[in-house]
Amino acid sequence: MKHFENISDDARWQAVLDKDRRFDGAFVTGVHSTGIYCRPSCPARAPLRRNVRFYPSAQAAAKAGLRACKRCSPNTQSAEEACVLAAMAAIREQGAMTLDQLADLTGYTPTHFQRLFKRTVGLSPAAFAKALREDRVRAALSAGLNVTEALSKAGFDAPKTFYTATRGKLGMTASEWRKGGAGKQVHWTVLATSLGDMLVAATDKGVCCLAFGEGEAELQARFPRAELVPAGEDFRALFAQVVAAVEQPGPGSAAIPLDVHGTAFQQRVWEELRRIPAGETRSYGELAAALGNPKASRAVGGANGANHVAVLIPCHRVIAADGTLGGYAYGLEIKAELLRREGV
Repeated sequence: MKHFENISDDARWQAVLDKDRRFDGAFVTGVHSTGIYCRPSCPARAPLRRNVRFYPSAQAAAKAGLRACKRCSPNTQSAEEACVLAAMAAIREQGAMTLDQLADLTGYTPTHFQRLFKRTVGLSPAAFAKALREDRVRAALSAGLNVTEALSKAGFDAPKTFYTATRGKLGMTASEWRKGGAGKQVHWTVLATSLGDMLVAATDKGVCCLAFGEGEAELQARFPRAELVPAGEDFRALFAQVVAAVEQPGPGSAAIPLDVHGTAFQQRVWEELRRIPAGETRSYGELAAALGNPKASRAVGGANGANHVAVLIPCHRVIAADGTLGGYAYGLEIKAELLRREGV
């Protein structure tokens, strides 16, 4: 199905983590460690990414030898759910549709279908179509298209339409996204922790740097086109959260906003790092396999090295294949202590 092919594995996995009902019907999640397949919105605990494969339908998953999850029943659906899934598929294929068009497609009145769709998906049909277009812009920009190409590919007729639709959501305008945020202000300070002095820096969107034993010179080298500003009271609460996450690393760090930018591959590696639970580790090979390319261990190591945000993007949870610690930008003593605090 075309709509399955147009969704990246990264987007599918994020939908599983978010238990996003908007993707029900677009694919099913096969968990090969347990032999079952689920809806994206399955309420069960998310599996490990390395055990997951995605399938376009329940039939495809069953053909691969998997059985249906009894909790979310991905192989059955009510008449109402079937209509909503058909509407979602049509919107993915054709873009935004009027309520009258969707009513004709499903056989419901426009008003009733609007209520049914929103109750099932959590968004109105118009908001669902809008969210899909914004996701396509992000994907196109990350893939290297210029702003005009990305907006056109996503169906925006003019840049102004996109900026109005996404104001306050992306964290940067499309042109800033493309340029890596050049010209932004970076607020920074050096804080004392039990692991030594720690540099923390943030934009108005989130933390962009966390490093041990570094100062202003190193920060300027990392962000040569940014304006560095000593952090004021506005950043006190955020930086306190960062210190707490370092002193006791764990799941709480996921709530700290980040403003990080890299290549599409680096972003995928960093996202996968954040999915490693506290108390667990992965080898470079396992991380590469989770990304769908088992031979990319060296590239994964390079992406780890390009990570500006230690602990919050937990590259310390990646170890050598033989179980030894491997390397770490801030020294093996800090890496070992972080893992000890997480119970490894």
